[in-house]
Amino acid sequence: MLGRTLREVSVALKQGQITPTELCQKCLSLIKKTKFLNAYITVSEEVALKQAEESEKRYKKGHSLGDLDGIPVAVKDNFSTSGIETTCASNMLKGYVPPYNATVVQKLLDQGALLMGKTNLDEFAMGALGSDTGGSTRNPAAHCGVVGLKPSYGLVSRHGLIPLVNSMDVPGILTRCVDDAATVLGILAGHDPKDSTTIQDPVKPFTLPSLTDVSKLCIGIPKEYLMPELSSEVQSLWSKAANLFESEGAKVTEVSLPHTSYSIVCYHVLCTSEVASNMARFDGLEYGHRCDSDVSTEAMYAATRREGFNDVVRGRILSGNFFLLKENYENYFVKAQKVRRLIANDFVNVFNSGVDVLLTPTTLSEAVPYTEFIKEDNRTRSAQDDVFTQAVNMAGLPAVSVPMALSSQGLPIGLQFIGRAFCDQQLLTVAKWFEKQVQFPVIQLQELMDDCSSVFENEKLASVSLK
Repeated sequence: MLGRTLREVSVALKQGQITPTELCQKCLSLIKKTKFLNAYITVSEEVALKQAEESEKRYKKGHSLGDLDGIPVAVKDNFSTSGIETTCASNMLKGYVPPYNATVVQKLLDQGALLMGKTNLDEFAMGALGSDTGGSTRNPAAHCGVVGLKPSYGLVSRHGLIPLVNSMDVPGILTRCVDDAATVLGILAGHDPKDSTTIQDPVKPFTLPSLTDVSKLCIGIPKEYLMPELSSEVQSLWSKAANLFESEGAKVTEVSLPHTSYSIVCYHVLCTSEVASNMARFDGLEYGHRCDSDVSTEAMYAATRREGFNDVVRGRILSGNFFLLKENYENYFVKAQKVRRLIANDFVNVFNSGVDVLLTPTTLSEAVPYTEFIKEDNRTRSAQDDVFTQAVNMAGLPAVSVPMALSSQGLPIGLQFIGRAFCDQQLLTVAKWFEKQVQFPVIQLQELMDDCSSVFENEKLASVSLK
């Protein structure tokens, strides 16, 4: 049951093939068996089982709340959850229990979803899973063989999402298939009076038509994304995907995004500048961690932030403050904003030329084995993974990573589709067609559970500290 799509599980629940409580217990069992991966910061077992019980009562009465009723979900630990600790994986917010739910969390709960807990992330989402600032939904999706959707900026409320970069953060969606991503997006999308960045127009449900004819589509291939660092396996699959569209009658054309080479530097300047601004609120006075030092206010500030933030966060704060200094502001921050506009205009020009969707790699290389992955540091991994994804966040466009095939080592490789702003439905419709053609193999979670048990017994991995 854990290997099925959201809609398949929803049907099974409605038909009584499984109860919400049984499904919840299966998920809790998987969470416990994979505990060594440190995927969860907080497991809300009691809350989830209580929610499952309520869902079960509704099903017995025939009063299901919708497709998500009784479906287990996990929420990244930078989304506020009422009554459940929300830490952003930081000592700074250890013990912080929000009095309210993020809008997206509340919308899921209103549909009867079961909150299994809060998932792990790099501190304050500085290169993490779930929300998407520069690729943090699409990159892990590509490596894990699932669908990762970054909606258009302003389509989904950011209220309750503890901010990293306000102008780029978007709640992301990780699901087993494109249809499931569309279903969840239809629930989450829409104007929120608590978030001024959300669009005012009402959003229609994101039901995806079955696309059978792609001959009227124009697929753009950005030539700047063919980088020397791109692995041969990813490049080969990218070419095969383009050929697939062409063989089915779609027009596939090479396009140019000329300012791509500046995007990583531009992203770094803007990202760290906003990080410095956002992290300034954690000063040891209002909320969050506070050190024991009482020598002076300045000493208390310094000690609090040293104890509360890790090296990566402190490094980005220092970088951001450097770029925002009066003598540097014009040369760094203002210039980066101008380059951001040029990058956004590159996409506008391409789409105005008749291109419907862009097809690109999601990551430079295929997923790496766990033993290799844990040896990498945050800076190396972020630099590798954000190359093809961060420009989309600066432009506010929708993008989705779809798994295509397994590498020679049997690990997932995904490709990215980029669409016009607020044309998320068209983007997902194309992605759904592609998903159907490639038939990526379903990951069997029972086999994963067995593998995890054997991995945990391995002395080398069991000794790795993941705290």
